[in-house]
Amino acid sequence: MDRRQFLIAGATLAAATPFAGAARAQSAVTARVGYIPIVGTAPFFVANGEGWLKQGGIETAITVFESGPNMIQALASGTIDIYVAGVAPLAVARSRGVDIRVVASTAVGENVVVTAPALTRFFTEGVAPAAAFKAFRAATGKPARLATQPPGSVPDTVLEYWLWEVAKVDKADVAIVPMGIDATQQAILAGAVDGGTVREPALTILQSRNPQIKLVAGGEEVFPGQPGTVVAVSGTFASKNPEAVQTVVSGLVKAAALIKADPDKAAPHVAAALGKGIVDPELIRKALVSPASRFEIDPRKIIEPARAMQAYQVKLGSLDKEAPFDGLFETQYYERAIKAGG
Repeated sequence: MDRRQFLIAGATLAAATPFAGAARAQSAVTARVGYIPIVGTAPFFVANGEGWLKQGGIETAITVFESGPNMIQALASGTIDIYVAGVAPLAVARSRGVDIRVVASTAVGENVVVTAPALTRFFTEGVAPAAAFKAFRAATGKPARLATQPPGSVPDTVLEYWLWEVAKVDKADVAIVPMGIDATQQAILAGAVDGGTVREPALTILQSRNPQIKLVAGGEEVFPGQPGTVVAVSGTFASKNPEAVQTVVSGLVKAAALIKADPDKAAPHVAAALGKGIVDPELIRKALVSPASRFEIDPRKIIEPARAMQAYQVKLGSLDKEAPFDGLFETQYYERAIKAGG
């Protein structure tokens, strides 16, 4: 088969795939992707690792960040095209002139609350969290230090919601310590803090290294309908490359189905992105099927919970006022992906 015949055969094969429109309509597009290293981003890395994005004409240049708010500056300066992180900062960014559009969710209910051993011993059966924190302070003479990501992030918002609205903890009994994702994990393991919010794979890593690290509040408990990681694209990228955006969202739908059906196949792709060869793929596989891992691609399901989260950020003072959601969510890509079968 000569080169011309090979290209014709390749085009024929592409026409039979869900990504045919993207492959035919554009030459290769380089997408600069920013992400935070959590299992909630797994659908993106499975889609990329399986080659579905490349088949649709997308080459990825990927950069890791410590939190969603840290990525907003990169979005504003035009140094990333695709954002894979928490939804919380995006409405505010858009209200400040950053043209960003949420095209898919990837996971919900990700953030959970854990306690380090020094605090775990106060969380005994039948003892309410507020009483446990109060007992810790009485015994140690200091408030429990809980690590989370910066103010305005999803982890910070849901931790405060759980503490003050759900568990009704006395504010004198807790000190919130903002830090990065890796630093949070290390601080909990070292006992430098007494607990905090974590997501997978940190939950599985922490409990595998120290079984006395206890999960004390699950994702739905800390914030009902808790929205989490999303895929958002810059307005410039979406306008220039709508076929590429469709390829990404269609790939996410397929990836979520693969994770559910065959986590063993999905795990190496996620381990390559999150573990960098350090974290055992088997540990990543366990994280993929953890109670703290709920993969949801439909962006329509998180719009109202995201509004509720933003309203709570205003109450906390991390936002001055609610930002409008007009134009933030673009659900048509997901709707087309489902109609086409993924």
